[in-house]
Amino acid sequence: MLIKGYDDGPLVAGESLLPRPGFWSNYLMAICGDASGASDPVPGWFGDDGADADALSEVLFNPERWPVFRVAAEGGPGVVVIYRNLLGDYSTDYLLTHPGQSHAQHVASREGDLSGTGLSWDELIRIADTPATGEGVKDSAARLLLVLPLLTDPDLPDAALARLASALTAAGAPQDTAFTTAEHLLAHLTRSSHHDPTWKSPLSGS
Repeated sequence: MLIKGYDDGPLVAGESLLPRPGFWSNYLMAICGDASGASDPVPGWFGDDGADADALSEVLFNPERWPVFRVAAEGGPGVVVIYRNLLGDYSTDYLLTHPGQSHAQHVASREGDLSGTGLSWDELIRIADTPATGEGVKDSAARLLLVLPLLTDPDLPDAALARLASALTAAGAPQDTAFTTAEHLLAHLTRSSHHDPTWKSPLSGS
C-alpha cells in the first residue's frame, strides 16, 4: 500500500482487523486509564479477553506489516491511522487527507499521550458520520472510535458521553459498562486540553 506523504514503512490495509476480538482493547485501552491508577482498564471493558488482546497485538505491532485504517469523509477532510512499528519506536500516526490534495498531512502521533494537533468533538463526529465511497471504514461507530484518540477538545457537548457509549456497544463492549468506559476515555483525552489554552484544531485555519 502507498500513501503519498508517508513513506516510513511496509503499509498494509488493516480494516479487516476491526471485527477481530482484541482489536478495540489494543487500540483504546491505553487512553482510558485513571490518572490515579485506581481503576486500571482491562480488555473486558471492550468485550475482549486477555488472550484475544495478546494474540491480536502480535498482528498490530508486526514490524514487517504496518496496519493502516482509512477513515475517508465525503466532501471534507478524512483521517488515516497507521501503526508505525519501528523496532524500539512503536507509535500510532494520524494523517489528515483533504479533498483535491494527493498528499496526506501528518498531524499527530500517539505513544501514550498525543504529540501534535488534534480535532474537536464536532470535527470527529462530522468525519465519523460522512463516510466516503471507495475503500476504507464505513461503519460510523468504528469510524468514531478510530478517530477518537485525536480528541483534544476541552469543551464537550452533553451528548458526547452517550454517543461514545453507543459506539463502544456497537463495537462489542458490554452494554452495562459502556458508559463507564466512555467516561474514562473522555476524561483521559480531555484532561490535557484543559491545561492548553492555545489549543487549535488543524482544521481551524490557524
